Amino acid sequence: MGRSPRIAVVGSANVDLTTFVHRFPKPGETVFGKEFHLGFGGKGANQAVAARRCSADVLMVARVGDDLFGPATIEHLKAEGIDTAHVQAVANTSSGVAPILVDETGQNSILVVKGANDLLMPADVDLASGALFQADCIILQLEIPLETVYHTIELAQSHGIRCILNPAPGQRLDLTRIAAVDYLIPNESEAEAIGGMAVQSSEDAAACAEGLLDRGLQRVVITLGSQGALVAGTDGTRVVPPFPVEAIDTTGAGDAFIGSFATFLAEGRSEGDALERASLYAALSTTRIGAQTAFLDRAAFEKEIERRKGVSGGRAGAGS
Repeated sequence: MGRSPRIAVVGSANVDLTTFVHRFPKPGETVFGKEFHLGFGGKGANQAVAARRCSADVLMVARVGDDLFGPATIEHLKAEGIDTAHVQAVANTSSGVAPILVDETGQNSILVVKGANDLLMPADVDLASGALFQADCIILQLEIPLETVYHTIELAQSHGIRCILNPAPGQRLDLTRIAAVDYLIPNESEAEAIGGMAVQSSEDAAACAEGLLDRGLQRVVITLGSQGALVAGTDGTRVVPPFPVEAIDTTGAGDAFIGSFATFLAEGRSEGDALERASLYAALSTTRIGAQTAFLDRAAFEKEIERRKGVSGGRAGAGS
């Protein structure tokens, strides 16, 4: 398909502290964990790694602390082949961390301490603008200051660069300032936070997405976990069916979806093809432990697609 797509991620880089438990503790209760893993995460870094594993050329704009985790995070991103020229350490600041609990069903509960991520400013984006202008797509999340998110959207719009916003963690947003994004991609709870209505079914998701379109958004994709994903635009609404897998850890699945979707779109694939591929890529990530550690490289992913085609004689099946 010619040159590799160029993806820029303006967002967070964390260290994940993942504990596996039989069940989540109640308030005031102490429970024993089964296993503990320390790994690299943050929604921004996760999406950057997913895009890179899918063969994109990836640039990241981020901030880390000057603690033990900061230099290790930068070296990790470099080892993944990600351009870290605009990932800088902030003095006297902790890196972002994310303690994560995962229960026996694969569901997770995550606490994010933003640390240096909260110091990624609009001026830092401007400093990276020369590199950002070379991108086919810019990806954003909400683990950095909202003003930085809004500023980056405006920059992308002014230069005709495709922009994807993953509004996570979910929170109220000024919809007039995100209306220029090409894709808003929340999960159910994030869609509730933005749209102001409950999302507990594909019908609820469709109503929420249509409400967001009425309020100025261009295209909305709501990921529905094991139920697949819903995409809505001026051409209507449809559901991308799920790919059945045996999930053991859903951590990072949404990030796998977004990083891979951006890459597949930037390669020139149709939206429908990119969505189905991203849904499978995300579903496969839930069959392994961790976030970035669970993301397949492109060769392994294409091999899995071919295997599923051989078994089913056609479509392989989605989840994110």
